[in-house]
Amino acid sequence: MSIPSPAEQLRHFRKQQTQIVETIQQLVEIESPSDVKASVDRLGAVLASSFDDIGGKVSVHPAEKAGNQLQVDFKVAASNKQKPVLLLGHMDTVYPIGTISKMPCRVTKGRVWGPGVLDMKSGIALALHVMDALSKWTLSRPVTLLLVSDEEVGSTSSRAITERLAKGTSGVLVLEPAYGLQGAVKTARKGVADYTIKVTGKAAHSGLDFEEGQSAVLELAKQICEISELVDLKRGITLNVGKVSGGTRVNVVPAEATLLLDLRVATPKDGVRVERKLLGLKPFNRKCKVEVSGGFNRPPMERTAGVASLYGRAREIAAELGLNLKEAAVGGGSDGNFTAALGIPTLDGLGGVGEGAHADHESVVIAELPRRAALLAGLIQRA
Repeated sequence: MSIPSPAEQLRHFRKQQTQIVETIQQLVEIESPSDVKASVDRLGAVLASSFDDIGGKVSVHPAEKAGNQLQVDFKVAASNKQKPVLLLGHMDTVYPIGTISKMPCRVTKGRVWGPGVLDMKSGIALALHVMDALSKWTLSRPVTLLLVSDEEVGSTSSRAITERLAKGTSGVLVLEPAYGLQGAVKTARKGVADYTIKVTGKAAHSGLDFEEGQSAVLELAKQICEISELVDLKRGITLNVGKVSGGTRVNVVPAEATLLLDLRVATPKDGVRVERKLLGLKPFNRKCKVEVSGGFNRPPMERTAGVASLYGRAREIAAELGLNLKEAAVGGGSDGNFTAALGIPTLDGLGGVGEGAHADHESVVIAELPRRAALLAGLIQRA
C-alpha cells in the first residue's frame, strides 16, 4: 500500500482516536514506578506483545535492579540503505504503587487524566499506533524504538544502550510530552547535575563548651550564600539547594551538616566552569572540612544545526497538517540530552499535549492526539 498524504494520514488517525485513547488508558492503569522493577517489567511485557503483534522485532535488555529496557526494530527491504530513525521513550513514572486508586485514569472534559498519562504513556501509545499504520502503508525506512525503564531516576542502567543505538541512526525523535498546551517541540534542554556538599565541624556542649565547638551548620549556611552567587539567569544557570540537614540536638554545636544541590546549565562550557567552582569550595572556618561529591547526569541538549534542521522538517510537516509548530528551550532534562550531546540530530517533545506532569492534575488533550500522531508519522518518513 502506498503512503498516504499528510492530510490523509491525519484523517486516518482521527478515525483511530478512540483506539489511541483506549491504549493510553490501558498503559496508565499498569502502574510502573521507576523503583519497582516487577511493575515496570509487567508494563514492558504488555508493550512487547503489542509491538510484536504489529510486526516489530522485540529485544529485551535485562537489568539487574531497574526494569528491563525494551527495544523494537522495524525492518525494511535489504535494498533500502537508509539509516534507521530512533524513537526514544521511557516506561517508568514518578508515581508510587497505589496512586491509581487515589488518582484513577478517567476520560472527561476532552482529556485523559491519570498518573503518567502525559509523561509519557501517551507518547508510547502514539508510537504504537503510528508504527502500526506505517507498517501497513509500507515503511519507507528502518525504525528502532527504545523504551527505557529508569529515565525518571537518571537513566543509569539504560544510558549506554541509548547512546549505542543512537550512534547508528539519522536522527532521534523523543516521545516526551510537548511543551505547553500550544504543543511546542523542544529543541534545547538544560544539562542537569546533582551534588552533595558535606561539612564536618566539631561537636561541643552549647552551654558549657560553646567556644570549643565548630558549627558545621553555620559553615554550611555560609557555603549556601556562596553557592547562590553562581546563579546567572541570563546565561540559564540555576543552582537550587533542595535539601539541608545537620545537627543532633539543640544544645549541641553541630559537628555535621549536609546539603543536596541541583545545578542546571544551558551549555557544556558553563557546566565545566560552574562545576570547577563547586569542587573548589573552601571552608570559611578553617577548622571545618568541606567535601563536594556528585556531577552531571545529563549534558545539555543544545540547539545545534542538526537539531534546527530536524525542527525545520517538523515545521514543514506541521504546516501541511494545518499547524503552526513552535519550539521551546526548557530547563528539564530527558534522554534526548544524551543523544544530542553525541551530535545526533534530536527533536524532543513529540508526545502528547497536556499539562500537570508529575502532579495530581496530569492530563493529555484528546483532540491533539491525531495531530501528534500524524506529525510523528511524517517525521519518521522524512527525518
